[in-house]
Amino acid sequence: MSDGTDRTPNLRRRTLMKLTGASALAAAAPLALPADADASGGSVKVRWLGTNAWEFTTAKATVLIDPWVSRFPTGAYQGGADPDTKIEVRPDAIDEHVTAADCVLVTHGHYDHIADVPYIAKRTGATVIGTETHLNLLRAMDAPEEQLGQVVGGEYYQFDGFTVEVFPSSHSTTGEHKQILFGGTRPGVVPKRPTRIKHLVEGGSLTYLLDFGDVSFFNAGSANFDEPAIDGIRPTVLFVQPGGDHTPDYVERLLEATGYPPYVIPSHWDDFDQPLTKPAAVGIDWRPVRDRVAKASPDSTFILIDHLESHDF
Repeated sequence: MSDGTDRTPNLRRRTLMKLTGASALAAAAPLALPADADASGGSVKVRWLGTNAWEFTTAKATVLIDPWVSRFPTGAYQGGADPDTKIEVRPDAIDEHVTAADCVLVTHGHYDHIADVPYIAKRTGATVIGTETHLNLLRAMDAPEEQLGQVVGGEYYQFDGFTVEVFPSSHSTTGEHKQILFGGTRPGVVPKRPTRIKHLVEGGSLTYLLDFGDVSFFNAGSANFDEPAIDGIRPTVLFVQPGGDHTPDYVERLLEATGYPPYVIPSHWDDFDQPLTKPAAVGIDWRPVRDRVAKASPDSTFILIDHLESHDF
């Protein structure tokens, strides 16, 4: 969706010192944060809640992407998630880690992205954005109807202190036959209440450009994206997922499509059967992503954030 307009605010013009090329490779030790990762004074504080769950906080607003902190074990990285695992929502964990939200952005319908959203929506009053399937699954789990906003991709919304641009996307695949884990949709009638993780189907995927004016963030909930749909966006920060083995040149094409952003953060790389309150255990190795970013976009700073830690932009 390129109209020839440079959407890049001042901070997106790479005016800050970067780790580049070989320096970026040498500096990215496992689970070591950059020296300025907890510096104060930034306009947006970004905190990782594990998996693809991210919290964005400013003086005016809090936005969540895929907030899932209950983290019940499924065997995801011990041979694959058991589809009959019971869905658990743990209010004590949610209350500990999620204290406020004005808007919740859902990238797709899998359990590790939306299982906690109904509780969070009721507790915070946040607007929740997702596809028809995502919202039907949330309705089935008693999410407040009046807080749900249905999208398909292409929407552009103004909130108090930030904008959200929605793009259609697709989920990454696995196996020889390129299958989507827990694929399917739930249009029309609201389904029965989901009780097993297999009931929380992908339901279409979305990506989001979250813009706070001086700094913006692009997040895709899986290792795939719709390249023509995001043509022309220029985020300050790009979240990249490991994996994507069935998506040709995933990292390189995503970097090019987003204009080689100043900052790149790996997401959804932790073993989410393990506690959120401990340092992230590797589920899918983030280091190949770091190496590919350093080669394809040497001016980009690669920032590794650990569980519950934050970075100011």
